[in-house]
Amino acid sequence: MDRVKSWFNNLSKVGKVSLIISLAMGSLITASAMSSKPNINTIEKVEEIKTETRAEPVITTKTETETEIIPFEKQTVESDNLAKGVTNIETIGVNGEKVVTYEIILSDGLEKSRTSTEVVTVRPINEVTVVGTHTEPVSKPASNCDPNYSNCVPIASDVDCSGGSGNGPAYVSGPVQVIGTDIYGLDRDGDGWGCE
Repeated sequence: MDRVKSWFNNLSKVGKVSLIISLAMGSLITASAMSSKPNINTIEKVEEIKTETRAEPVITTKTETETEIIPFEKQTVESDNLAKGVTNIETIGVNGEKVVTYEIILSDGLEKSRTSTEVVTVRPINEVTVVGTHTEPVSKPASNCDPNYSNCVPIASDVDCSGGSGNGPAYVSGPVQVIGTDIYGLDRDGDGWGCE
């Protein structure tokens, strides 16, 4: 340092001025050069960040009401009071009604959920049909014998005793007992027996 001072003192006045000017110019050039260089530490990279700003969805609730039909059911009941194969509608069926209320939740106008409640306003009346099951007992075939006589006397427009003078058209071999009315006149002597 002392040598620099000694050297600086030995310079002529003109030399000192030119040296000072040179040093000043050099500082200016250096400073200018430094100021034109970008400082890495101070450079910021600016990026355009696109962000979607989403608003909260708009939640709304609405209520809808509908009236629906409740169809009646059909029932069949058997009855011995009607002949077998005969059917009769005892009660005419009537539909019922119910009111269905829907609570609908919408998000931005779109349906998200739906719940329902039902209230029956008119109960249905079931249709009842009666089906007959009664059957008549099987009767014995009608007898061809007249019930007024114990032995079989045919039923005809007239019955005479076989071998007699009668002209029929039907005949019976005796004896026959009269247990009712002697409609054919077979018991001529009135003792309760005919064609003796």
